Amino acid sequence: QLQLMESGGGLVQPGGSLRLSCAASGYTLDYHAIGWFRQAPGKEPEGVSCMWSEDGSSYYTDSVKGRFTISVNNAKNTVYLQMNDRNVGDTGVYYCVAVQELTNQVMCSRRDRRFGTWGQGTQVTVSS
Repeated sequence: QLQLMESGGGLVQPGGSLRLSCAASGYTLDYHAIGWFRQAPGKEPEGVSCMWSEDGSSYYTDSVKGRFTISVNNAKNTVYLQMNDRNVGDTGVYYCVAVQELTNQVMCSRRDRRFGTWGQGTQVTVSS
């Protein structure tokens, strides 16, 4: 059974950088859409960036384009999210998600958690 574990969250000042990691275990990430969702208090989860593991094709929500980069290591068992030029709107709990039945773009368009495998989440706070 696939399990996902995020790390790397914390407090960062506006304009700063942070890299999140997601370690997968129990199953390979081959032929998966993998991505990062964030959820602010009282709001629906939002797909930040999603990619297809086989060819690296990536989707980014408009608010993070040019600032965030998603990547996966060669063994396809760790997913990263490099976040640069952070702003307070980036604050929230960040979840690593993997699913086989959806494309990366469809995955990122979801506003619920009723699909795929989700990690436990890591808190990211942007504040001065």
